[in-house]
Amino acid sequence: MTAFQHRLGRVLALIVLMAAVTAALWVLLPPSPEGPRFALPVDCDMGRVCVVQNYVDMDPGPEARDQTCGPLTYDGHKGVDIRVPTYVEMRAGVAVLAAAPGTVKALRNDMEDVSVREIGREALQGRDAGNGVVIDHGDGWESQYSHLRKGSVAVAVGQQVEAGEKLGLIGLSGNTEFPHLHFSVRRDGKTLDPFSGLEVAGGCGKEANSLWRDDAAEQLAYRAGGLLVAGFAEQAPDKDALLDGGHRETVLSPDASALVFWAVAWGLQGNDQETIQLIAPNGEVVAESTEAIPRNKAQWFRFIGRKRRGGPWPTGEYRGLYRVTRDGGETKVIEIERSLVVR
Repeated sequence: MTAFQHRLGRVLALIVLMAAVTAALWVLLPPSPEGPRFALPVDCDMGRVCVVQNYVDMDPGPEARDQTCGPLTYDGHKGVDIRVPTYVEMRAGVAVLAAAPGTVKALRNDMEDVSVREIGREALQGRDAGNGVVIDHGDGWESQYSHLRKGSVAVAVGQQVEAGEKLGLIGLSGNTEFPHLHFSVRRDGKTLDPFSGLEVAGGCGKEANSLWRDDAAEQLAYRAGGLLVAGFAEQAPDKDALLDGGHRETVLSPDASALVFWAVAWGLQGNDQETIQLIAPNGEVVAESTEAIPRNKAQWFRFIGRKRRGGPWPTGEYRGLYRVTRDGGETKVIEIERSLVVR
């Protein structure tokens, strides 16, 4: 074999190797999206007001894992749940926006805003998505916007919409227990995870080909738990009442029957360490609780307090502290402080 033939053989072998590596990468990586890139589908401050409570379930079996292999999903979930903290924000109105240009394909606008816990799933008669809008983006691509507020849908079937155009408002219609937008993406009838570009149940933790626009991806950066709302009450609070705007005292009388501090969190995990404290104006701890979260909780409600005994409460500013840590205290999930004046 001549030197030229030897070099030629090495070059051909390298070409074959590169072709094999390229083929392997095409198998391992999700396909590059050829359709629309999606904008943020809500007009809301992500992280401060709205949060992603549930992601697409990417586990192919009976377990549930989001695209990061985390627990923020449930078995068979096929969309992204962007929630507002309480019914207060829902009533104020949070706009749902078209995530990409297209044509309105279908809509529903007449279902009541009521938790499925109150009416039962049978009452939905298969209309689990509640009020909503489906947009056809062409080439087999669709996006769907579910659980919208009754009467809020602002578009018509056949209407052309642009990205960012208002479709309606976040609501509580259909098969849901909390006010949120369920956003889902399909291509040729197959549901895709917008964070990874993979089909539902395509496996978690894989290299992502995000379907989001860069600005939307930044706003939707993964957050593994946080606070929804916290405040004070004069009595043991009812969770449904506080989510409806109740138990939001900022000033109480020294003759109040009790002082109570409460918090509602989302996305907590089993063995997270939770501490909640109520502290008097002089620094004395009026009430305190520290314990581990028993198991993963999509939503978690906790309160502490003390009944008044004998004389009036000392006047001044009381503080409520709520802290949740993870990984043996290495990761801070929540750390907030609220204040109440007794006068």
